[in-house]
Amino acid sequence: QAQLVESGGGLVQAGDSLTLSCTASGRTFRTSAMAWFHQAPGKEREFVAAISYMGGTTNYADSVKGRFTISRDNVKNMVYLQMGTLKPEDTAVYYCAAGRDPSRQVRNYVYWGQGTQVTVSS
Repeated sequence: QAQLVESGGGLVQAGDSLTLSCTASGRTFRTSAMAWFHQAPGKEREFVAAISYMGGTTNYADSVKGRFTISRDNVKNMVYLQMGTLKPEDTAVYYCAAGRDPSRQVRNYVYWGQGTQVTVSS
């Protein structure tokens, strides 16, 4: 099993940067791909970024390529999402997830955190 807790969300202005953190517990973390998804009000949960369990493979949504960076620290059991040049359309609840592969598909991920709110004002 894995338990995931996100932190680092908040209210920022357009153009600002923000880093989200996900603390993972449980033995499965080091063999799991990790990902970030977001969900805006009234919309479906959407893929943001994913990273393989050794960190050698990353995957990004087109909307965040060049602006966001996903990374992980397998010693500290942490996953990070560095978000740069934030836009109002990035406003959403951001979720950390653990799964088998660094896939874009929600169904690939078995464990989910409770989410952290990111609000970007224009």
